[in-house]
Amino acid sequence: MEKTPSDLQPNIRLLLRQTLCACLLSLYAGTGLWAQSATSGEPLPEAPAPVQENVSLRTVPRDLLNDQKNIWSSPARLHARDIEWLAPLLLATGAAIATDHREAQLVSHDADFNQANLNASNALIGGWIAAPVALYGFGHFRQDDHARQAGLLSGEAMVDGVVVEEAMKFAFLRERPAVDSGRGRFFQSSVGADSSFPSSHSIVAWCAASTLASEYPAPWSQFALYSAATGVSLTRVMGREHFPSDVLVGSATGWLIGHYVAHRHHRQFRKGTLLH
Repeated sequence: MEKTPSDLQPNIRLLLRQTLCACLLSLYAGTGLWAQSATSGEPLPEAPAPVQENVSLRTVPRDLLNDQKNIWSSPARLHARDIEWLAPLLLATGAAIATDHREAQLVSHDADFNQANLNASNALIGGWIAAPVALYGFGHFRQDDHARQAGLLSGEAMVDGVVVEEAMKFAFLRERPAVDSGRGRFFQSSVGADSSFPSSHSIVAWCAASTLASEYPAPWSQFALYSAATGVSLTRVMGREHFPSDVLVGSATGWLIGHYVAHRHHRQFRKGTLLH
């Protein structure tokens, strides 16, 4: 039976409520971080000043605790000028959530195609997880303090991202695209720990990419890092594990966290030597 406009109104209102709630909550963890991680100039007065102590394995546990405190309290440090980037991100997230169901139907349902993309995303994320270990090991054996710092900070950013991602997943409890004809409903208790929003692969990849791009800002390295992170996000959608909004919010949140960690703890090096 075809639904009448009056039958559709409750569903439309529910979609709007879910979209608004998801937009606001999903951006909470990352919105104020931009104010703390400006790419140039001095940090804002309200932002934590960059740490001057050398980054080391000994300082990582303490830094992680401070990171989480600053991440979750970051919206309190937003400024009116932040609307310039916050409004487009909020609108993009809302538009993505509103069109997720339709976009999910456009992705191929061929099992082999989906599995190939999932295999690719898992291989890429394995590389991202291995990168901090490889960088730290290289820096340790070659006495390269910059490589050691890059390895520690990218690993720290990924751990920060996982903590934020897990909290968001349990807050949103969103169905995955393969469930319930791809409706992607939020706040479904049946989802449990398998929540789709946001994409954990995307958050981890973009945390690492953003941190390493700050440590190695050459154009070629930034292109390679962000291309690999984008590949992770795209393959999660093509594998029908996530909706576009899942990877959009995951990517944005990961970038913000990685950029914050790099700004907060970075020290300047030239050819592996600390610049005092």
